[in-house]
Amino acid sequence: MTAPTVEGAIHELIDLAWNLVYDLLDQWGLLGDGLFVEEYTGVHSWLDGPTRRTVVHSREVAVLFVDTRPVDAIVFHHDLLGANDPTSFFTLPG
Repeated sequence: MTAPTVEGAIHELIDLAWNLVYDLLDQWGLLGDGLFVEEYTGVHSWLDGPTRRTVVHSREVAVLFVDTRPVDAIVFHHDLLGANDPTSFFTLPG
């Protein structure tokens, strides 16, 4: 069970951009598990200058948001959680 504020943040990001998240998962062949908002249980968010970067993950996939827009999705792995720069696991748009 996640804390209500974390759960609310996950739901807000995923729900508001679900079509874009779905397209990212489809693009990278990650549409197996991870299709239900309830499966996303982790969030890591930080400021990079004026830009907020957020990683939301389930047990299977991780989605990177820049501000509130999803920009990439990858297969989730635990190294992502302790990384100094979690964005290094993702491909950022040019």
